[in-house]
Amino acid sequence: MEIINPLVENYIEKLSSPPHAFLQQILDETNADHPHAHMISGAVQGKFLQMISRMIKPLKVLEIGAFTGFSALCLAEGLQTNGEIHTIELREDDAATAQKNFNKSSFKESIKLHIGDAKIIIPTLLHEWDLIFIDADKTSYIDYYELTLPQLKKNGFILADNVLFHGQVLPENITGKNAKAIDVFNKHIASDTRSEQVLLSVRDGISIIRKV
Repeated sequence: MEIINPLVENYIEKLSSPPHAFLQQILDETNADHPHAHMISGAVQGKFLQMISRMIKPLKVLEIGAFTGFSALCLAEGLQTNGEIHTIELREDDAATAQKNFNKSSFKESIKLHIGDAKIIIPTLLHEWDLIFIDADKTSYIDYYELTLPQLKKNGFILADNVLFHGQVLPENITGKNAKAIDVFNKHIASDTRSEQVLLSVRDGISIIRKV
């Protein structure tokens, strides 16, 4: 199912500021070499993450789902001088690629990579987060939200990716465990008085969630 008209998507990408050279290299290498390259944030979404980070100017960022490191490097663009990103990746091969990319960047001292199950790692990270990006296994989105919300500062933000899940959340009768999980997550956030959200049709859908 096409969520966005391809002509619109192409027009947006053509007229949005492109990634800088190193980010473009990561995009190109991931698209060329990774069997699940569709999981990477695209150029437009990467620029969106950069813009949000520059607006917020976070001190502490948590990312759940590092993949090959592209999105963490986008989020790093807005960090305060002494800021940090903690990013979690379950797959060891992807974590190794991400770490290699971090090491080549100017943010190598600011990005801390954790390898393993995010549900186990998150409670060990005793920080107050300014910004959280959730882009990992869809069936655990509510778990990640509930684990991280207490650690998110008041008026802090969570960005949740893939909240339209390829359009599979749109039919009246939703099939597939990931689409069902995302639909339940979206409705969970919508009914939660601890936060407010706006759901955007950027790429595969991004929710911006603010802790009130």
